[in-house]
Amino acid sequence: QWQLVESGGGLVQPGGSLRLSCAASGGTRTRYIIGWFRQAPGKEREGVSCLEMMSGKSVHADSVLGRFFISRELGKNSAVLEMNSLKPEDTGRYYCAAGDYYTCSSNWEDDMEYWGKGTLVTVSS
Repeated sequence: QWQLVESGGGLVQPGGSLRLSCAASGGTRTRYIIGWFRQAPGKEREGVSCLEMMSGKSVHADSVLGRFFISRELGKNSAVLEMNSLKPEDTGRYYCAAGDYYTCSSNWEDDMEYWGKGTLVTVSS
């Protein structure tokens, strides 16, 4: 059973960058997926990015494509979300999640079984 802890949120100006980290522990699988989600006040939770921890392959939502990048931290059960060219609409609480699946399928958002408590990202001038 995975325990997930997010870090790296904060306040950033529009156009700036932030790096979020998700540390996973407690699980025994080497093939699993990690996803990042976000939820803005008054809005539904949105899947942002998914990473296959064995292969390193990833998928991103259209809203962040070309601006956000998810990757593994080699040697660690940890995934990093690099967020660039941030916009005010990127503001929200960002959650890390994990699922015991090999791949980020077309339904990857529904495949997450374990969740962190989230970290707040605010994009504002």
